[in-house]
Amino acid sequence: MKNIYKNLENQFNKVFRHLKVGSFKTRERYAKAFKRFMVYLAKEYRLQKLSNISEKHTISYLKHLQKKGLAPSTIKTELAAIRFFHDNMPYAKHKLPANDELELKRRTFGGVDRTWSNREYNLMVGKAMETNHNDYAAILALARYGGLRLEECFRIDTNDAENAIATGNLFVKGKGGLTRYVPINKSMEIVLRNALKDIKRGEKLFVRNYDKTHLAMKRLQCFIAYHRKEFTENRITFHGLRHTYAHEKYDEFIRSGKNDAEARRCVSELLGHHRDDVTRIYLSGGDKDV
Repeated sequence: MKNIYKNLENQFNKVFRHLKVGSFKTRERYAKAFKRFMVYLAKEYRLQKLSNISEKHTISYLKHLQKKGLAPSTIKTELAAIRFFHDNMPYAKHKLPANDELELKRRTFGGVDRTWSNREYNLMVGKAMETNHNDYAAILALARYGGLRLEECFRIDTNDAENAIATGNLFVKGKGGLTRYVPINKSMEIVLRNALKDIKRGEKLFVRNYDKTHLAMKRLQCFIAYHRKEFTENRITFHGLRHTYAHEKYDEFIRSGKNDAEARRCVSELLGHHRDDVTRIYLSGGDKDV
């Protein structure tokens, strides 16, 4: 086993020496995690080439880590390290599964994790469209891809939507009177364009003149609560989509080379609260609405 590991280590060092992606601290932290993975590969599979790492090795290692009783957050970091180096191996033969595909146990923080999986989101959007609630599907998309709170979605008017399409940034009126600009992706742009088709200028996108905003919001919350039991045991709520957004943006910033503190600060700016303690709640998966 010792010789097998040494061989894998030599292959790894060739990749590591020429790797410039990510910060130095990130590369060092991930290198330690990847070497733990190599020990497992050498012992359990007697693997000779890192280029042969495949899905079965990752799933097996995941089960190994879970049996050891490691926290889901720790396991997620270990798997991120494996994908980080695997993605930067020019000779890798196989694609590795993402955390959603592995159905990695969710992180918890003083309660139940409210983050949505891609499956839960897609099924809820499908249910909204199936029941002729295209407005609900649109609002879910804005929360999923823009991290908007429920009340922030219902405040959007035609002027906000038109400016967002023109500039690529949505002006958001948030909690406590704080405002921010949220970058929109293609999905959000399509949602805003479609919502504008049947709305008179100056009106809100998702609240009709004859309706009350608080009642419209309550109906959407009830819709989620009623239909979630059809496809998940998790007590997902609308606000959980904001947690999902925070997780994904944090991971994007880490992959771009930012360290943990920098990534949290960037997420905090996007969420519009500018508080690190609140950002930590979002990234831990906690169920507090913030």
